[in-house]
Amino acid sequence: MKRMFWLLSMTFVAGAALGSFGIRLLSAQESLKTGTVLQRTELKGASGLEAILVLRELPPGKESGRHTQSGNEIVYIESGSVTLEIQGKSPKTVNAGEAFTTSAGEVHNVKNTSATEPAKALAFYIAKKGARLDDLSVPAK
Repeated sequence: MKRMFWLLSMTFVAGAALGSFGIRLLSAQESLKTGTVLQRTELKGASGLEAILVLRELPPGKESGRHTQSGNEIVYIESGSVTLEIQGKSPKTVNAGEAFTTSAGEVHNVKNTSATEPAKALAFYIAKKGARLDDLSVPAK
């Protein structure tokens, strides 16, 4: 009887741990789909492509989750501070007034380092004309 109780308890603990990990992963992926498109403009001389400027906000203590872009991304930190983690490189702190870039297919994660203040950023993308906001950043496998 004690063994059965122990097995049920361990199953519950394992399920709770996996569930909280899944919720964290889903919430990180949700942050990739949020933002306000400020401007879209067709690129002359680059048929089928447009430049897209997006205002992104990362809540206190949250992160984007590991993801990639299909093209290059330029990000300017408007307020707050973030830690940029690029796979294979050392983490880097990027403060308000600073910028960073990522290349196509480069797996990275952005963490808000503040427990109280959101981080706000302007993200600039080159993408296929009409691309949806949630197509600009794709969760890494």
